[in-house]
Amino acid sequence: MRVETAELADVLVFVPSPFHDERGFFTRTFDVDIFEDAIGRKGSAASFLQDSQSRSARGVVRGMHGRSGRGEAKLVRCPNGAVFDVLVDIRRQSPTFGQKQAFRLDDKEFRHLYVPPGFLHGFQALTDTADVCYRIDRPHDPSEDIGVAFDDADLAIAWPEPVTAVSARDAAAASWKHLLESL
Repeated sequence: MRVETAELADVLVFVPSPFHDERGFFTRTFDVDIFEDAIGRKGSAASFLQDSQSRSARGVVRGMHGRSGRGEAKLVRCPNGAVFDVLVDIRRQSPTFGQKQAFRLDDKEFRHLYVPPGFLHGFQALTDTADVCYRIDRPHDPSEDIGVAFDDADLAIAWPEPVTAVSARDAAAASWKHLLESL
């Protein structure tokens, strides 16, 4: 497994090396030593407290979500299908504050994103079915949920597929300008 840096400060991409043969494939989805060396903090893997999974149909957008307070770190992967995954840096002191970056996560390359605290995150399913797995370092506290509308004009995220569905919460999310005022 190799580790790549992203354009956004502190975001890492973990790229496994799947083994393919006539039976199918085998890939390592997590390696504590590689993860902790990349993050630079021994014992940091033990801070992941929750694993979650979502399943979405083609065109579904989930996001853009974040956490207030201490935020949350997460490791994100797509073990089935493919997604267009988007991060927006909302850390005021970051050199990449306000910038966004998109990644393709899929069940071919098995890339994982390490998303440190202080980012908005969202994705769109690019295949008929797409599963996304999240390993998160804090229990969910709904009172800390923050979000920006997936179609906010100031974020101008170019979703690659027509949007087929969003949750009521995502449809009613605040604007980028509103979030900036509250940070």
